[in-house]
Amino acid sequence: MAFYFLKTGEIEMTEPSQLITLLGLGLLLGLKHALDADHVVAVSTIVSRTRSVKRSSLYGALWGAGHTLTLFLVGLVLLTFKLAMPDKIALSFEFVVGIVLVLLGVDVLRKTKGKKIHLHRHEHDRIAHVHFHSHRGSSHHNHGHRSFVVGMIHGLAGSAALTLLVLTTVKSVLQGLLYILVFGIGSILGMLAVSAVIGLPFVLTARFDKLHTLVERAAGTISIVLGIIIMYEIGYVGGLFF
Repeated sequence: MAFYFLKTGEIEMTEPSQLITLLGLGLLLGLKHALDADHVVAVSTIVSRTRSVKRSSLYGALWGAGHTLTLFLVGLVLLTFKLAMPDKIALSFEFVVGIVLVLLGVDVLRKTKGKKIHLHRHEHDRIAHVHFHSHRGSSHHNHGHRSFVVGMIHGLAGSAALTLLVLTTVKSVLQGLLYILVFGIGSILGMLAVSAVIGLPFVLTARFDKLHTLVERAAGTISIVLGIIIMYEIGYVGGLFF
């Protein structure tokens, strides 16, 4: 590698090429970070609401933007005041991610129930009649804000929090913030590509209601299961509450 860890724990970077190498590493780590299971599952629950690859990609990019914003703001505080994030706080953020995954999954399953065809009874001019009705399509709203907020929450957890701890050893605050931005760009690009791929099953099954609903329910169920696993591992195994 073109950068070296000193005895003090700082990173020595005396040449532009060495800084470029570090930033390139940050970009690659950001791309890889987008592939974390909890990120993919969270975005899949949001992407399940759309039947457009373009919109799916947009949601992924917004997730990355929210993720980068939080990472940058917290990194700014840690680097400026030379602080380290306490383990309990980092674990708490990861536990919150588990809660969010469960809520996202439950919401997806709840919305799929609204797609069932059912009877509605109405009266017009005192004449009662019934007709078949479905709430299909009623949930296809813009969920960009949700993707952005979920990305912000993920920005505080997992390897993102570990990255902030590493950045406290960077020699310059400017270098640290620049690293965060490059890392964030990598996560935005990575999640944009991942969400486009995730959106394909939902787009391809859009014309087949039963199959499309099955895929949506699978995404919701996986999100709930993964959320419970994360909460168990962080809360019990990780010792957050014990």
